[in-house]
Amino acid sequence: MVIIIDSNVFMSALIKEGITRKIITQCREKFIIPKYLFQEIRNYEGEIILKSGLSKEEYNLLLKTLLKYLIIIPNELVSSYIKEAEKIVKNIDIDDALFIATALAIENSVIWSNDKKLKHSKDNKY
Repeated sequence: MVIIIDSNVFMSALIKEGITRKIITQCREKFIIPKYLFQEIRNYEGEIILKSGLSKEEYNLLLKTLLKYLIIIPNELVSSYIKEAEKIVKNIDIDDALFIATALAIENSVIWSNDKKLKHSKDNKY
């Protein structure tokens, strides 16, 4: 199985040493993230560092370490599915379109998300 990690899950692994980080680093499943996610990580870097209590150097080291356990999906592979994904999540949360598009692009994949709106949608097939 291929597991797509959404931004909140990934940021959780950066902020707190807990079960999320442990699953990413110790589970044998294939974890993937869309390359687009890096822009969001950069946008929230200061907040992540503040919440985690890490120094900038410690944060960069942790980020590099976590990325060793992930497969990064190129933007080009995901972008062709964005419009379809936006239709799927238009009544849920348009911010989830990136992860739905990634799921559409990658066969046999599931999304790891803690987004309650996405999980409990009647239209949710992911």
